[in-house]
Amino acid sequence: MTYDQKINSELEFWKYKILQKPSLFGKVTDKVQRKINAYIPDKVHNAITIAIKQMVKAVLFGSTFTTSKPTINLTLMHREALIKQKIDNYKKTGAAEGGITGAGGFLLSLADFPILLSIKMKMLFDIAALYGYDVKDYRERLFLLHIFQLAFSSKEESKNTFLKMQNWDEKAHQLPTNIDEFDWLTFQQQYRDYIDLAKLAQMLPFIGAAVGAIANYKLIDRLGKTAMMSYRLRYFSVQYPVINSQEIENRELGTGN
Repeated sequence: MTYDQKINSELEFWKYKILQKPSLFGKVTDKVQRKINAYIPDKVHNAITIAIKQMVKAVLFGSTFTTSKPTINLTLMHREALIKQKIDNYKKTGAAEGGITGAGGFLLSLADFPILLSIKMKMLFDIAALYGYDVKDYRERLFLLHIFQLAFSSKEESKNTFLKMQNWDEKAHQLPTNIDEFDWLTFQQQYRDYIDLAKLAQMLPFIGAAVGAIANYKLIDRLGKTAMMSYRLRYFSVQYPVINSQEIENRELGTGN
């Protein structure tokens, strides 16, 4: 089996998991979270949305990070070996940061939010460059936002994001010309809801450091794996057709091939 065949098999399984119908537990969790969100005043939602929007915009369009040049003249196998090393390094960095802020109690745990977000974004920049994409291109940075949303969203929203990411290179000309047209409200709600359960215990005394380290490690690992699969999706886009709505319905009903 060639390397391309191996990773395509992994990609197909990943796509199958993305397109599966939500489990009963997932539906209940989403329903509870929606009720909680309904009790939160709109002013609070708007404040959180603006905060996340500004943080992400600073990372994507500011001078927060020095963008790496696209890596050229490497095989896909070599690229992914370097990417896996890079993800491991970021997981260790995130775990150390989570442990420190978790040990500091409530106030330092609050500071963990923007720090962790920056670590995740910097990792995505590095992964994109190692796959050979120029992250100075606005469309590539928007793709990074979609990867982020795919990794940290509900089952239904993940599927919607996945469909938007298919055949990305051909859809690029249809992307919003203004970053403010991005759906920031959905983005912040999905991200916040996803990390709430994982990060809440980080603010508790005595166990905060351990929880912070483990939670950050797993969140970064999830994002790294999602990024690799997303770029594999682009790599194979020419060889494999885009999944359409009918095929999704067939898979959910168990009548697909």
